[in-house]
Amino acid sequence: MRLEAITQPSLLRKMVPPILALITTVIFASFLAMIAGANPLSVLGLILKGAFGSQFAILETLNRATPLIFTGLAAAVAFRAKFWNIGAEAQLYAGALITVVLGTGVLPWPSFTILPTLALVSILAGAVLLLAPALLKTRFGVDEVVTTLLFNFIFLLFISMLLEGPLKDPMGMGWPKSARLIAEARLPRLVDGLRLHWGFALAVLSAIGIWVIQTRSTLGYEMRAVGLNKEAAAFAGISVNTVLVKTALLSGGLAALAGFSEVAGLKGSLTLDLSPGFGYTGIIVAMLALLNPLGVIIAALFVAGIFVGADSMSRAADVPTYLADIMLATALLLMVLAIMLTRFRVVRD
Repeated sequence: MRLEAITQPSLLRKMVPPILALITTVIFASFLAMIAGANPLSVLGLILKGAFGSQFAILETLNRATPLIFTGLAAAVAFRAKFWNIGAEAQLYAGALITVVLGTGVLPWPSFTILPTLALVSILAGAVLLLAPALLKTRFGVDEVVTTLLFNFIFLLFISMLLEGPLKDPMGMGWPKSARLIAEARLPRLVDGLRLHWGFALAVLSAIGIWVIQTRSTLGYEMRAVGLNKEAAAFAGISVNTVLVKTALLSGGLAALAGFSEVAGLKGSLTLDLSPGFGYTGIIVAMLALLNPLGVIIAALFVAGIFVGADSMSRAADVPTYLADIMLATALLLMVLAIMLTRFRVVRD
């Protein structure tokens, strides 16, 4: 048995394995629900109802999907060029940090400039944070998986130090959190009275923008070429290292927007538990989307729906919410296998 590359996979070949992967995930989750003593159909129904069964549920799912779209785009952009950015969690916190540093009324800006400025400096913060691993890779050949992963732990410890020190809110009753953003630095709500904010619209526009870049621009062509074959891209006159650095800057900036949207749209201040792992979950989102920027929106809604629905299901059916984590892990593993089967066929010697 061996794998044989498929030079031009058909549309059916591209679609069937991912669909089968998702169906298999649902079947496996149903089996786990049975082990937990619940009715599988009832559990799946409760997840769907908890995620999409009411206006409040739908808006909460969209809310949860917002940072996942940003981190999913960050992973999709980087992975397309085979730059393995595992540090979206750190870049998210970089965006959140610069947002609270500049958005708590420190600088006397005109009110209409505050939100655009915070978004731009957040992008810059995430880009700069990923620049060091990118330069280490392009100049010295250092594995970016190691450097970006370690940056997550380093930066979280740095955030912890700041929240216990210079950034600690003196009015926070001893809790390690920053001061709250001023009203002009908060993203307005998309729906009055509910938590959904304009960060979701920004995430969707970002996905569309990345799709345009990847399909309609020279940079997008170069990123795909480098990802497919670095040697061939270099032979064609493409500066591989320059493309990787540009890719890293774009990826880091997108991940930082997740931190900006969470602080300016929801939390209002920076805490150490701002992200429950959005940076890592973004990798799952990107893989489920097959690295397609528009597919990232759908994948993020799917993942967010599982998390939001699982919370509701757990309360109603007395099934652990860990079922959602198992579903996502299974979906990721099966999707990796599905991606392989779209590009290779199994041949018997």
